[in-house]
Amino acid sequence: MTRAHLGDPQPAISDRLRTRLQAQLTARGIDPATALPDRPEPDPALEAAQKRIPVAYRDAVAEHPAVTAWVRALAEASVAPSTGTANPPYGSTGRRRLAHGPSLLLWGSTGTGKTHQAYGAIRALTAAGCGVAWHATTAADLYAQMRPRPGTDLEHLLYRITRVPLLLLDDLGAAKGSEWTEEINFRLLNWRAENRLPTLVTSNLPPLRDAGTPAGQPVLRDKVGDRVLSRLSGMCTAVQLTGPDRRFTRR
Repeated sequence: MTRAHLGDPQPAISDRLRTRLQAQLTARGIDPATALPDRPEPDPALEAAQKRIPVAYRDAVAEHPAVTAWVRALAEASVAPSTGTANPPYGSTGRRRLAHGPSLLLWGSTGTGKTHQAYGAIRALTAAGCGVAWHATTAADLYAQMRPRPGTDLEHLLYRITRVPLLLLDDLGAAKGSEWTEEINFRLLNWRAENRLPTLVTSNLPPLRDAGTPAGQPVLRDKVGDRVLSRLSGMCTAVQLTGPDRRFTRR
């Protein structure tokens, strides 16, 4: 009889158990010798963000250098979830959160990829490990939401949108303007500018008229007014996107 010493390597499982496991795997069509596919671990935060992103933009990637630089700056400035809590020395689990940071105004003609870049930036921030509480709306939809109707606290609604950590305001200047829409824009953007909350704004219009602006071409200043444009100028880096209409060239 051979005695096994403690220092001798021992099989992890007995031959009998190995045979039974092999038979069960074979019955299920599983070959243990086959290497498992190299699949990335699922990211619950990114998957949750994907469900809220419009289908057309769920594969959007931020490619413009100014947009990727903006994402990197926000990710580097994000703070640990324990920051500002009652017991910061003890820490807390969770993803890093966006704090304060710069904003972007993406402008250019229709179809140049402004909304694509904006949603790509949101996806990139989530993939970078930031817990991104965000809200996206077109300017026209925002105005529709803010129209008086029974049973809706419009001040509370504007309060929530104004203070969301990351806001995408799409197609600013596309909807018909009025003193009322200018006031909504001002209250929204003024608070975000004063508190340096990251905001992505897109528009089909150039911010200001210059020597190269065609006669009769409207500019964002005409649509939103001097007060709103002043806030945008102070809080945003303006980035022009050029090129053909992606919606036509995709076909």
